[in-house]
Amino acid sequence: MVYANAMLRTTLAAARTFVFVPLFFVYTLLISAIVIVIGLFDEDSPIHDAIVNHWGGVVLRIPPVKWSVEGLEHVDPNQRYVVASNHLSMFDIPLLFRGLPLHGRFLSKKEIFRIPLVGRAMRTIGIVEVNRQAHGSSRQAINDGVRIAAERGYSLLVFPEGTRSRTAELLPFKKGAFRIAIDTGLPLLRVVIEGTNRINKPEGKVFYPGRARLRVLPPIETAQMTNKDDLNPMLAEVQDMIQAEYTAMHAEATPEG
Repeated sequence: MVYANAMLRTTLAAARTFVFVPLFFVYTLLISAIVIVIGLFDEDSPIHDAIVNHWGGVVLRIPPVKWSVEGLEHVDPNQRYVVASNHLSMFDIPLLFRGLPLHGRFLSKKEIFRIPLVGRAMRTIGIVEVNRQAHGSSRQAINDGVRIAAERGYSLLVFPEGTRSRTAELLPFKKGAFRIAIDTGLPLLRVVIEGTNRINKPEGKVFYPGRARLRVLPPIETAQMTNKDDLNPMLAEVQDMIQAEYTAMHAEATPEG
């Protein structure tokens, strides 16, 4: 009986994935064209944020994802942040877009920018291209992201692990997000994600319905910090805190199926 239920769940999830993902791709091309046209007249149009937010909501409806967010009292919608979060699946970015009341932008690998219309739309709204194969390009892309965020009033969404975990365990944090926060003096907003790895399993092609949670922790003020004295201690403190919160949230969750 358990096996039959599991097979039925997988079959339904696969059917939903293979029907809705192509439709979603067409939808993405359509809104990309709209972004490009709007950008010709006003690159910083507030309509772009509305489109990004709507896009994130559509992504989350594909499996579908039921999500919740805790700790929004720690977020000032009028404040710019460097947002540091763990990374579990492709659903993390739309979840951050929908869950945080911020004008956020993120770094994206160069391959995504090759998709017709989509790449130009991403540049229009301020997504930053990262070429991981080119020497030093990741550092330069992060610097570009900071400049764009400063000029256009965006918060920068960064995954300190550098890539998504394939095991649901946190990977070692890198220094980029913390260096950005110290260099700019922006508060570092810590966010913990739990559950998205069960919706989009590592290397999996099927999206399963499920629940995901965001937990926002109090921001860390960096205005008086220096890279020399505070970078490594802050990195260690944030990684330990996110790990502890993630472990607690994971223990509270009941994996479906």
